[in-house]
Order: sequence, then C-alpha cells, then structure tokens
Amino acid sequence: MSKPLVSIVMGSDSDLDIMREAASSLEEFGIGYEIDVASAHRSPDRTAEYAKSAAGRGIRVIIAGAGGAAHLAGVIAAHTSLPVIGVPIPSTALNGLDSLLATVQMPAGIPVATVAIGKAGACNAGVLAAQILALSSARIGKKMQAHKEKLANSVEEKSRKLKMTLGT
Repeated sequence: MSKPLVSIVMGSDSDLDIMREAASSLEEFGIGYEIDVASAHRSPDRTAEYAKSAAGRGIRVIIAGAGGAAHLAGVIAAHTSLPVIGVPIPSTALNGLDSLLATVQMPAGIPVATVAIGKAGACNAGVLAAQILALSSARIGKKMQAHKEKLANSVEEKSRKLKMTLGT
C-alpha cells in the first residue's frame, strides 16, 4: 500500500469491525491509510497531538468513528485544518442515534462531514475521502469514475434479472 493519505481513527478498538469498512473502501481506490485508536474523553492529550501532527505525517483526510457521546471527530476537527469525516458508531441502547447527533452537531467554524451510522457510514466515509483526494489526483479520479460505473452496471444487471424473473 502507498504512503498513508487518510487516517482512520476510532474511539475504541471495539469499533474496528465497523471502521474496517472505511479501510476496504480506501483499498478499492488504492489509497494508503493508517489506523489507530484515540479517545476524546479517555486520552484527550493523545487525541489532540494525533490531530495536530496528522498533516505533518502526510495525512490529507481524517475519518473518525466514535460511539456514545461521540466527540472524537469534533475534537479532532478543532485541532486540525484537514477535512474530518465522522462515522457514528451504534454502541449504545440508542443504536447510534446519540452518536449521529453528537457527530453532526458541530459549532460554526468546526465542520465535520458526517455519514450514516455504522458500516454503511464507514464505507461511505472511505468513498468520500477518495472523492476529496480525487480533486487533486487523476489516478484516484479515474478509479472513482470506474466505481460509479460499477454501481450503475450493478443496478442495470439487477433490473435485467428482475425483469427476466417477472417475465416483463
């Protein structure tokens, strides 16, 4: 894998199963990434240093997943000028709704792009990171176009199969 351009960080190693979806998306586009654990509440100094040092490590986009109070993405966004994508993790009895609201409700001037709760959101976070990077990379842009064509072709194939099954 190439030099990491995206950093995937999660509030707990228990979030890894979900955040692997972001890694898989990045791998599809041939984008290097790093992955780590930091907590806005349990390790605030480590989290701040992680965010402050990201650009110096060559990171261009940060994907942050957290459950419960889910302050990780916002705290990281407060400490860096890099784009931050928040992935709400469904880790409580509220099935991630608390995480979604905590991730999306940032104060003016501290944006966090927020995706869906759980695995679909983590997948989309990887795709969104690729779209951001495609703005300055023709190689990634071509892979993004191929990805969109693959999605469209899969719908056409499903439509064809459905029509054959129904005899229409």
